[in-house]
Amino acid sequence: MSETSSKILIADDNLQNCELLDAYLSDSEDQYQIAMAHDGQDTLNKVAEVQPDLILLDIMMPKMSGYEVCQRLKQDEATRSIPILMVTALNEMGDIEKAVRAGADDFLTKPVNRLELTTRVRSLLRVRHLTNERDRLLAYLEEVEGASRPAAR
Repeated sequence: MSETSSKILIADDNLQNCELLDAYLSDSEDQYQIAMAHDGQDTLNKVAEVQPDLILLDIMMPKMSGYEVCQRLKQDEATRSIPILMVTALNEMGDIEKAVRAGADDFLTKPVNRLELTTRVRSLLRVRHLTNERDRLLAYLEEVEGASRPAAR
């Protein structure tokens, strides 16, 4: 899968924020498949359904905060490797530290700068795809090594 066919989940309870992020990403030269979630529980459900390559996650959301969502995703083996870019109006050092402790891979403060958003998205997706490729190669090597070992007598 190339970065141009990446799936991105935008999770924000404010519809205007979702639409703005979607517009910024749609205007970039890369083509993304965009899904949206509007609260913490909806985000977890959409992650299971969509299996995104990247999550843009607001911190202040109903039902479950972005911190809680991030923590749950990073504790789950199936979703641990999905990069999470926190996008929030909170910009105090304590908020950033809390996001990092929850497992966020990066963060942006609102109002979001289009160039900064697209650059970070591209960078996080590149890392995600390289990690996936490495994992596939390691699995293949293990398979080849296992097949080349003589059978135990």
